[in-house]
Amino acid sequence: MPRILLLLPSSTYRAADFLAAARRLGVDVVVACEEDQALAGRMPHPPVVVDFAAPEEAASRMATAVAALGVDAVVAVDDQGLEAAGHAAEALGLAHNPLDALAATRDKALLRRCLDAAGVVQPAWLELPPLAEPGGTPGLVPLVEHVIESVGLPCVVKPRGLSGSRGVIRADDPAALEAALARSAGIAEVGGGGGLLAEAYVPGGEVALEALLADGRLEVLALFDKPDPLEGPFFAETIYVTPSRLPEPVQDASAERVGAACAALGLRSGPVHAELRITPDGTPVLLEVAARTIGGRCSRALDFATGGSGVTGCSLEELVLRNALGNPPPGPATLGSAAGVLMLPVPVAGVLRGVSGVEAASALPGIVGVELTIAAGRRVAPLPEGDRYLGFVFARGAGPAAVEEALRRAWAELDVLVDPVPADAAVAV
Repeated sequence: MPRILLLLPSSTYRAADFLAAARRLGVDVVVACEEDQALAGRMPHPPVVVDFAAPEEAASRMATAVAALGVDAVVAVDDQGLEAAGHAAEALGLAHNPLDALAATRDKALLRRCLDAAGVVQPAWLELPPLAEPGGTPGLVPLVEHVIESVGLPCVVKPRGLSGSRGVIRADDPAALEAALARSAGIAEVGGGGGLLAEAYVPGGEVALEALLADGRLEVLALFDKPDPLEGPFFAETIYVTPSRLPEPVQDASAERVGAACAALGLRSGPVHAELRITPDGTPVLLEVAARTIGGRCSRALDFATGGSGVTGCSLEELVLRNALGNPPPGPATLGSAAGVLMLPVPVAGVLRGVSGVEAASALPGIVGVELTIAAGRRVAPLPEGDRYLGFVFARGAGPAAVEEALRRAWAELDVLVDPVPADAAVAV
């Protein structure tokens, strides 16, 4: 029986889906995590408890723990475990992406440097020095002037090391830029996101590309349109729909852009999740590349047929595990139908009292699932400070327009009740 070392951060949404995929494939799993998880009691092997923030130390502990068992692959399900997975695979003599390539997907400044060196189309950008006085103006005024001279306005400020649009803020004028720098720096400090970048704002729609790399060859699995405008000042994502309705040449150019980015970084194998802006003239501009699958529970919208059989029922996680074991399907993986997901955003900071209308939304044609992921009574916050969605709504249908309509109708049925509280109020959760 093949065996995989699976890295599951405590904050991940992905544990259940990857473990279910492993069961379906008959793959034995050893879990590495930051703390004992609720699922640990159902595991055939005791979990290896490590600190993913110290990747080399975590890798050493994992390699020692599984040395007697033997594993065939190491898979990180989220960003937090990527570098530790690479180090562990290297220590175990297993195939892995280059460690510097993985580091570049975790650090936006490293990513931008690699892409610039390879001539990959991306926003104009500037790596910012530490703020002299975070939260105050004396250190910000000259920095505001430097950003405007370098990348212009409007621009986007973001932490180097955070994902999911945390700390990402658009600024249209000098006063807004000064406020964005202070706010983003504070979010980065709390979230461990390192320093800041400033990037030129790229107008246009946005897409997300899901793919697998095998021996450096990129296989596109899905290209998602994001039909709701993402224009700022914050960038909470809502609806994803696939297949894309963009013209075929634009879709092909997007895939080529992501492939060039992976080559520039040195990524050779495993899942890829990329974000691109499509300018009004149809040019794809690369925003992000991650060596992981799509975040949250969004993958549950996808249902693949493999090997040209036309028989659906293969999950994204199964494709990832098979690829990691060097046993990809005998033919291309294709979507069984149009699909989409709504990520239900937090409307306001406060205490969540509940979400009503779930039954009505679930009963709508085309809706295949509604899952709430934050319990009532919990403190919630919207972006740019927040890092969680309230839940996910999944839809499938005959075409992307029908899927989008189903998701919008479901969203209209959902009523989110949050009791606003002051930002510094103590709340029992």
